Amino acid sequence: MKVGFIGLGIMGKPMSKNLIKAGYDLVVYNRSKASEEELEKAGAERGASPKDVAAKSDVIITMLPNSPQVKEVVLGENGVIEGIKKGSVFIDMSSIAPLVSREIAKKLEEKGIDMLDAPVSGGEPKAIDGSLSMMVGGKKEVFEKYKDLLLKMGTSAVLCGDVGAGNVTKLANQVIVALNIAAMSEAFVLGTKAGVSPELIYNAIRGGLAGSTVLDAKAPMVLDRNFKPGFKIDLHIKDLKNAVETAAGVGAPLFLTNQVLEMLRNLHLDGEGQSDHSALVKFYEKLGKVKVTK
Repeated sequence: MKVGFIGLGIMGKPMSKNLIKAGYDLVVYNRSKASEEELEKAGAERGASPKDVAAKSDVIITMLPNSPQVKEVVLGENGVIEGIKKGSVFIDMSSIAPLVSREIAKKLEEKGIDMLDAPVSGGEPKAIDGSLSMMVGGKKEVFEKYKDLLLKMGTSAVLCGDVGAGNVTKLANQVIVALNIAAMSEAFVLGTKAGVSPELIYNAIRGGLAGSTVLDAKAPMVLDRNFKPGFKIDLHIKDLKNAVETAAGVGAPLFLTNQVLEMLRNLHLDGEGQSDHSALVKFYEKLGKVKVTK
Protein backbone atom coordinates (compact mmCIF):
# COMPACT_ATOMS: atom_id res chain seq x y z
CA MET A 1 0.00 0.00 0.00
CA LYS A 2 1.42 3.37 -1.05
CA VAL A 3 0.27 6.28 1.09
CA GLY A 4 -0.02 9.88 -0.03
CA PHE A 5 0.23 12.43 2.78
CA ILE A 6 -0.67 16.09 2.19
CA GLY A 7 -0.07 18.63 4.96
CA LEU A 8 3.15 18.41 6.96
CA GLY A 9 2.49 20.93 9.70
CA ILE A 10 2.71 20.66 13.47
CA MET A 11 0.58 17.48 13.39
CA GLY A 12 1.04 16.09 9.89
CA LYS A 13 4.82 15.93 9.98
CA PRO A 14 5.13 13.62 13.01
CA MET A 15 2.13 11.57 11.86
CA SER A 16 3.73 10.96 8.46
CA LYS A 17 7.05 10.08 10.10
CA ASN A 18 5.28 7.44 12.17
CA LEU A 19 3.90 5.89 8.97
CA ILE A 20 7.42 5.72 7.53
CA LYS A 21 8.66 4.08 10.74
CA ALA A 22 5.83 1.55 10.39
CA GLY A 23 7.13 0.59 6.95
CA TYR A 24 4.74 2.40 4.62
CA ASP A 25 5.92 3.95 1.34
CA LEU A 26 4.97 7.63 1.44
CA VAL A 27 4.48 10.31 -1.20
CA VAL A 28 4.22 13.71 0.48
CA TYR A 29 3.21 17.24 -0.47
CA ASN A 30 3.29 20.43 1.54
CA ARG A 31 3.15 24.12 0.75
CA SER A 32 6.27 24.69 2.85
CA LYS A 33 9.06 22.85 1.05
CA ALA A 34 11.30 22.63 4.14
CA SER A 35 8.95 20.04 5.64
CA GLU A 36 8.94 18.12 2.36
CA GLU A 37 12.74 18.02 2.40
CA GLU A 38 12.74 16.75 5.98
CA LEU A 39 10.36 13.92 5.05
CA GLU A 40 12.39 13.11 1.96
CA LYS A 41 15.43 12.61 4.19
CA ALA A 42 13.31 10.27 6.33
CA GLY A 43 12.53 8.15 3.26
CA ALA A 44 9.47 9.70 1.61
CA GLU A 45 9.02 10.60 -2.03
CA ARG A 46 8.03 14.20 -2.84
CA GLY A 47 4.94 14.84 -4.95
CA ALA A 48 4.64 17.78 -7.35
CA SER A 49 1.03 18.59 -6.42
CA PRO A 50 -1.99 17.07 -4.65
CA LYS A 51 -3.00 15.64 -8.04
CA ASP A 52 0.43 14.02 -8.43
CA VAL A 53 0.32 12.58 -4.90
CA ALA A 54 -3.13 11.10 -5.57
CA ALA A 55 -2.05 9.56 -8.87
CA LYS A 56 0.87 7.79 -7.17
CA SER A 57 -1.00 6.54 -4.08
CA ASP A 58 -3.46 3.86 -3.01
CA VAL A 59 -4.71 5.89 -0.05
CA ILE A 60 -4.46 9.67 0.32
CA ILE A 61 -4.38 11.36 3.73
CA THR A 62 -4.79 15.10 4.33
CA MET A 63 -3.94 16.95 7.54
CA LEU A 64 -4.73 20.63 6.91
CA PRO A 65 -5.80 23.68 8.95
CA ASN A 66 -9.47 24.08 8.03
CA SER A 67 -12.32 23.51 5.59
CA PRO A 68 -11.20 25.93 2.82
CA GLN A 69 -7.72 24.35 2.61
CA VAL A 70 -9.15 20.82 2.41
CA LYS A 71 -11.62 21.83 -0.30
CA GLU A 72 -8.86 23.51 -2.30
CA VAL A 73 -6.46 20.56 -2.01
CA VAL A 74 -9.13 17.98 -2.89
CA LEU A 75 -11.48 19.74 -5.31
CA GLY A 76 -9.34 22.63 -6.64
CA GLU A 77 -7.05 22.89 -9.64
CA ASN A 78 -4.42 20.11 -9.60
CA GLY A 79 -6.34 18.71 -6.67
CA VAL A 80 -6.65 15.17 -5.34
CA ILE A 81 -9.86 14.56 -7.29
CA GLU A 82 -8.02 15.07 -10.59
CA GLY A 83 -5.43 12.38 -9.86
CA ILE A 84 -7.11 9.84 -7.60
CA LYS A 85 -7.66 6.38 -9.07
CA LYS A 86 -10.86 4.38 -8.76
CA GLY A 87 -10.46 1.97 -5.87
CA SER A 88 -8.27 4.38 -3.90
CA VAL A 89 -9.51 5.85 -0.63
CA PHE A 90 -9.32 9.41 0.68
CA ILE A 91 -8.90 9.97 4.43
CA ASP A 92 -9.15 13.52 5.76
CA MET A 93 -7.65 13.78 9.24
CA SER A 94 -8.11 17.54 9.45
CA SER A 95 -10.63 19.08 11.86
CA ILE A 96 -13.18 20.77 9.59
CA ALA A 97 -16.89 21.53 9.34
CA PRO A 98 -18.93 18.30 9.05
CA LEU A 99 -20.98 19.68 6.15
CA VAL A 100 -17.78 20.27 4.16
CA SER A 101 -16.71 16.67 4.81
CA ARG A 102 -20.02 15.49 3.38
CA GLU A 103 -19.73 17.81 0.38
CA ILE A 104 -16.26 16.46 -0.47
CA ALA A 105 -17.40 12.86 0.07
CA LYS A 106 -20.28 13.36 -2.37
CA LYS A 107 -17.95 14.70 -5.08
CA LEU A 108 -15.54 11.79 -4.59
CA GLU A 109 -18.38 9.26 -4.56
CA GLU A 110 -19.33 10.42 -8.05
CA LYS A 111 -15.90 9.14 -9.15
CA GLY A 112 -16.27 5.86 -7.27
CA ILE A 113 -14.00 6.93 -4.41
CA ASP A 114 -14.74 6.21 -0.74
CA MET A 115 -13.85 8.73 1.98
CA LEU A 116 -13.29 8.64 5.71
CA ASP A 117 -13.19 11.74 7.89
CA ALA A 118 -10.88 10.94 10.80
CA PRO A 119 -9.97 14.01 12.88
CA VAL A 120 -7.61 13.44 15.78
CA SER A 121 -7.21 14.47 19.40
CA GLY A 122 -4.01 14.68 21.43
CA GLY A 123 -2.04 17.57 19.98
CA GLU A 124 1.60 17.59 18.94
CA PRO A 125 2.95 15.43 21.82
CA LYS A 126 0.63 12.53 20.96
CA ALA A 127 1.23 13.02 17.23
CA ILE A 128 4.94 12.57 17.91
CA ASP A 129 4.63 9.46 20.08
CA GLY A 130 1.86 7.93 17.95
CA SER A 131 -0.82 7.89 20.64
CA LEU A 132 -3.50 10.02 18.99
CA SER A 133 -7.22 9.30 19.39
CA MET A 134 -9.20 9.24 16.13
CA MET A 135 -12.89 9.86 15.59
CA VAL A 136 -13.94 8.38 12.25
CA GLY A 137 -16.88 8.77 9.91
CA GLY A 138 -17.55 6.58 6.87
CA LYS A 139 -18.54 3.10 5.72
CA LYS A 140 -17.83 0.33 8.22
CA GLU A 141 -16.07 -1.86 5.67
CA VAL A 142 -13.76 0.99 4.60
CA PHE A 143 -12.99 1.82 8.22
CA GLU A 144 -12.13 -1.81 8.99
CA LYS A 145 -9.83 -2.02 5.96
CA TYR A 146 -7.81 1.05 6.95
CA LYS A 147 -8.03 0.85 10.75
CA ASP A 148 -4.56 -0.71 11.02
CA LEU A 149 -3.12 2.17 8.99
CA LEU A 150 -4.77 4.70 11.29
CA LEU A 151 -3.48 2.91 14.36
CA LYS A 152 0.10 3.40 13.19
CA MET A 153 -0.51 7.06 14.11
CA GLY A 154 -2.61 6.54 17.22
CA THR A 155 -3.84 4.16 19.88
CA SER A 156 -7.58 4.59 19.42
CA ALA A 157 -9.78 4.75 16.31
CA VAL A 158 -13.56 4.66 16.79
CA LEU A 159 -16.14 4.62 14.00
CA CYS A 160 -18.78 7.19 14.97
CA GLY A 161 -21.14 6.97 11.99
CA ASP A 162 -21.28 8.03 8.35
CA VAL A 163 -18.97 10.61 6.77
CA GLY A 164 -19.13 13.80 8.83
CA ALA A 165 -19.68 11.96 12.11
CA GLY A 166 -15.96 12.02 12.81
CA ASN A 167 -15.89 15.80 12.65
CA VAL A 168 -19.08 16.15 14.71
CA THR A 169 -17.38 14.02 17.38
CA LYS A 170 -14.21 16.11 17.13
CA LEU A 171 -16.24 19.29 17.65
CA ALA A 172 -17.74 17.74 20.78
CA ASN A 173 -14.22 16.88 21.92
CA GLN A 174 -13.02 20.44 21.34
CA VAL A 175 -15.95 21.89 23.26
CA ILE A 176 -15.13 19.70 26.27
CA VAL A 177 -11.40 20.50 26.09
CA ALA A 178 -11.98 24.26 25.85
CA LEU A 179 -14.42 24.29 28.76
CA ASN A 180 -12.03 22.18 30.86
CA ILE A 181 -9.18 24.64 30.28
CA ALA A 182 -11.45 27.57 31.11
CA ALA A 183 -12.61 25.88 34.33
CA MET A 184 -9.01 25.11 35.32
CA SER A 185 -8.04 28.73 34.64
CA GLU A 186 -10.89 30.08 36.76
CA ALA A 187 -9.99 27.72 39.61
CA PHE A 188 -6.27 28.53 39.57
CA VAL A 189 -6.90 32.28 39.53
CA LEU A 190 -9.37 31.85 42.40
CA GLY A 191 -6.74 29.94 44.39
CA THR A 192 -4.02 32.47 43.63
CA LYS A 193 -6.24 35.41 44.64
CA ALA A 194 -7.20 33.58 47.86
CA GLY A 195 -3.56 32.89 48.73
CA VAL A 196 -3.47 29.13 48.04
CA SER A 197 -0.78 27.69 45.77
CA PRO A 198 -2.28 26.58 42.42
CA GLU A 199 0.35 23.82 42.30
CA LEU A 200 -0.95 22.43 45.60
CA ILE A 201 -4.53 22.76 44.36
CA TYR A 202 -3.60 20.76 41.25
CA ASN A 203 -1.87 18.02 43.24
CA ALA A 204 -4.79 17.82 45.67
CA ILE A 205 -7.59 17.55 43.10
CA ARG A 206 -6.03 15.63 40.22
CA GLY A 207 -6.87 12.23 41.73
CA GLY A 208 -10.50 13.13 42.44
CA LEU A 209 -13.58 13.84 40.35
CA ALA A 210 -12.10 17.10 39.03
CA GLY A 211 -9.10 15.23 37.61
CA SER A 212 -8.91 14.79 33.85
CA THR A 213 -6.53 14.22 30.96
CA VAL A 214 -6.91 17.90 30.12
CA LEU A 215 -5.95 18.93 33.66
CA ASP A 216 -2.88 16.67 33.69
CA ALA A 217 -1.75 17.92 30.29
CA LYS A 218 -2.35 21.64 30.75
CA ALA A 219 -1.90 22.43 34.46
CA PRO A 220 1.88 21.72 34.40
CA MET A 221 2.24 23.95 31.34
CA VAL A 222 0.46 26.83 33.07
CA LEU A 223 2.45 26.38 36.29
CA ASP A 224 5.73 26.34 34.32
CA ARG A 225 4.59 29.32 32.18
CA ASN A 226 5.22 27.13 29.14
CA PHE A 227 2.86 28.17 26.39
CA LYS A 228 4.75 26.60 23.50
CA PRO A 229 1.95 25.40 21.25
CA GLY A 230 0.88 21.81 21.32
CA PHE A 231 -2.44 23.14 20.06
CA LYS A 232 -2.67 26.82 19.13
CA ILE A 233 -5.33 29.22 20.35
CA ASP A 234 -6.05 30.21 16.73
CA LEU A 235 -6.78 26.58 15.86
CA HIS A 236 -9.10 26.20 18.83
CA ILE A 237 -10.91 29.36 17.73
CA LYS A 238 -11.38 27.70 14.33
CA ASP A 239 -12.78 24.54 15.91
CA LEU A 240 -15.18 26.37 18.22
CA LYS A 241 -16.39 28.53 15.32
CA ASN A 242 -17.15 25.33 13.41
CA ALA A 243 -18.93 23.99 16.50
CA VAL A 244 -21.05 27.14 16.85
CA GLU A 245 -21.92 27.15 13.14
CA THR A 246 -22.84 23.45 13.23
CA ALA A 247 -24.92 24.02 16.38
CA ALA A 248 -26.80 26.84 14.65
CA GLY A 249 -27.58 24.49 11.78
CA VAL A 250 -29.03 21.76 14.00
CA GLY A 251 -30.50 23.93 16.75
CA ALA A 252 -28.16 22.95 19.61
CA PRO A 253 -27.53 25.41 22.49
CA LEU A 254 -23.84 26.18 23.12
CA PHE A 255 -23.92 28.86 25.84
CA LEU A 256 -20.59 28.04 27.49
CA THR A 257 -18.83 27.36 24.20
CA ASN A 258 -19.77 30.80 22.90
CA GLN A 259 -18.36 32.42 26.04
CA VAL A 260 -15.04 30.57 25.80
CA LEU A 261 -14.85 31.38 22.08
CA GLU A 262 -15.06 35.08 22.95
CA MET A 263 -12.28 34.66 25.54
CA LEU A 264 -10.05 33.02 22.93
CA ARG A 265 -10.81 35.76 20.42
CA ASN A 266 -9.84 38.33 23.03
CA LEU A 267 -6.51 36.54 23.52
CA HIS A 268 -5.98 36.50 19.76
CA LEU A 269 -6.37 40.28 19.74
CA ASP A 270 -3.78 40.41 22.56
CA GLY A 271 -1.29 38.63 20.29
CA GLU A 272 -1.67 35.16 21.83
CA GLY A 273 -3.10 33.39 18.79
CA GLN A 274 0.01 31.26 18.26
CA SER A 275 0.27 30.32 21.96
CA ASP A 276 -0.93 26.98 23.33
CA HIS A 277 -4.61 26.99 24.29
CA SER A 278 -3.53 26.62 27.93
CA ALA A 279 -2.73 30.36 27.63
CA LEU A 280 -6.47 30.84 28.14
CA VAL A 281 -5.41 31.35 31.77
CA LYS A 282 -3.99 34.72 30.69
CA PHE A 283 -7.52 35.99 30.04
CA TYR A 284 -8.38 35.39 33.70
CA GLU A 285 -5.01 36.62 34.92
CA LYS A 286 -5.55 39.92 33.11
CA LEU A 287 -8.92 40.42 34.79
CA GLY A 288 -7.74 39.19 38.19
CA LYS A 289 -4.43 41.09 38.05
CA VAL A 290 -2.49 37.99 39.16
CA LYS A 291 -0.17 35.45 37.62
CA VAL A 292 -0.67 31.70 38.10
CA THR A 293 2.67 30.02 38.71
CA LYS A 294 4.43 27.60 41.05
